[in-house]
Amino acid sequence: MITFTALLIFIVGINIGSFLNAIIWRLHTKEGFLRGRSYCPKCKTSIRARDLVPLLSYALLRGRCRDCQKHIDWQYPLVELITGVLFVITYLKFSLSEEFIVYAIYVSFLIVVFVFDLRHYLILDRVMLPAGIVALFGSLILGVGFFNILIGIIIGGGFFFLQYVLSRGKWIGGGDIRLGLVMGLMLGWEKLLAALFVSYLIGSVAGISLVLWKQKKWQSRLPFGVFLTTATFVTLVWGEVLINWYLDLVG
Repeated sequence: MITFTALLIFIVGINIGSFLNAIIWRLHTKEGFLRGRSYCPKCKTSIRARDLVPLLSYALLRGRCRDCQKHIDWQYPLVELITGVLFVITYLKFSLSEEFIVYAIYVSFLIVVFVFDLRHYLILDRVMLPAGIVALFGSLILGVGFFNILIGIIIGGGFFFLQYVLSRGKWIGGGDIRLGLVMGLMLGWEKLLAALFVSYLIGSVAGISLVLWKQKKWQSRLPFGVFLTTATFVTLVWGEVLINWYLDLVG
């Protein structure tokens, strides 16, 4: 049953999602994060405050800019909605705790990486550096052991660095290496292994499906950060369940 607190967290989540949309756009345009008001990408008109209400404004405007009547990109309401939903899922798992606060911040970074990699096939250092710093402090706050963090960094970064070297940059990009490092910081080495398994499973299913639907070819590139960030969230919330399931399976 959805409680009042969960509803409140959803509202906070969709507002944060709106802020993440602004960050994603300004990362793409290389504008300053604190520079000026939000504006329509099509007609450049500043967006009125009444048109910035997450989800509701999009619905009332029927997905069109009030001034130029051009379609508003699907990204904006989806990011708002997904951020709200993921915040609620995290709350339902961890209640109002340190884990919830830390993981909600992680989720915000993961959404930015997911969307930017999906749209532009890039994982930016401008995102990964602060994400890594936040993840380090977050893990220390949650009591993740230093050795656990260190091994996670070595596995996360080393795994993708090895692929990068062996393929001469054809299989993955440098951004995947840095994302692997951040995953190690967020998850520790045990959950990281589970996340890597989940990411390759999701990536395989998605890749084969896209080929069968003739949306991609076998040699086509895929934004692997999309699968890594998805797997990271899954493992943050259900990592212990996955690990216990695997141990029961092999035991």
